[in-house]
Amino acid sequence: MAGMARRNVGNVGMESDAYGKGGDGDPYGNTPYSNGTYGTGPYGSAPSVQGHRHGGPSRGRRTATATAAGVLAIAALAAGCGPQDPAADALKQPTAPAPATTATTAPATPSPTEDGKADDTTPTPTPTPTPTEPPTAPPSASPTPAPRPSTASPQPEVLMRTGSEGPRVRELQARLRQIGHFGRNPTGYYGTVTAEAVRSFQVKRGTEGTGETDAATWQKLLAMTRTPTADELDPPTERPVAKPDERCLTGRVLCISKKSRTLAWMINGRVVSAMDVRFGSEYTPTREGEFKVFWKSRDHVSTLYDTPMPYALFFSGGQAVHYSADFAANGYGGTSHGCVNVRDRKKVAALFDQVKNGDKVVIYW
Repeated sequence: MAGMARRNVGNVGMESDAYGKGGDGDPYGNTPYSNGTYGTGPYGSAPSVQGHRHGGPSRGRRTATATAAGVLAIAALAAGCGPQDPAADALKQPTAPAPATTATTAPATPSPTEDGKADDTTPTPTPTPTPTEPPTAPPSASPTPAPRPSTASPQPEVLMRTGSEGPRVRELQARLRQIGHFGRNPTGYYGTVTAEAVRSFQVKRGTEGTGETDAATWQKLLAMTRTPTADELDPPTERPVAKPDERCLTGRVLCISKKSRTLAWMINGRVVSAMDVRFGSEYTPTREGEFKVFWKSRDHVSTLYDTPMPYALFFSGGQAVHYSADFAANGYGGTSHGCVNVRDRKKVAALFDQVKNGDKVVIYW
């Protein structure tokens, strides 16, 4: 505004952009000092008294008065002032400072700076501490006595017990059989017979007969036996094949032992194959003695009992060696009507193809 005032001063007698005649709505147009009563401009010659309605002082005094008025107008323009609304002026007055806060009033939160962080120069208010209740001491507890060391001997790790199954159980059974504690062929299942065999071995060696194979028992057994062969681990029958009868040592013979419940197909004293068998009940017993195969019937069905008798090799009347589905499903829980039942269909089928009419059958205890 001061620059504008200087420009107007430098253009005496001319209309400025801001303070000339102006137009409609220009608050500074047609001012009392523009083409008005006192002449053509604030720095024009002192106007004539022509048209003055009141008359008055001499020309010199009027000139001085006009000059003073012009100076006041120039001062107002230089200060940027003009005719203002008194209410607007009141709004622009400085606000009275707020009364000082007491010591308990927290100061205002500092405004963030341009980077969004609090201004480091603003003092941080000190929070007023809130009184808290004194901590309550925990109730005293009775001291826990230190545990006494156990005097009991640690129990050895159990490796196998009743219900266990797999190759390791099969090896256990084969090793027990080598030294006479297990009377059957390995099955891979740790049942009551295996548990009793382990207990027998333990008692004989002066240890507690638990029937469970712990690490100590297993190590003793390994030291007393050799590694089982493949045939010892996976024999063809559930029970060991019995020592053959003397009548089985020559020729082609179906050598059947009731004691071991096994059938061995032998040629000149050599076992070609072996399989599990079962016999008739006490009311329909299987005959014992030496016989010969006289008839082969691959898909035979019993006319007396109306039951299938596949791969039948008849040796005495209606009694024959044949496959039994009931034996395969139920094991030794049942009996035959006098025939020699085989539960392995694949083995008896192969046997049927090899045996000829006239081959010997020996059944003994």
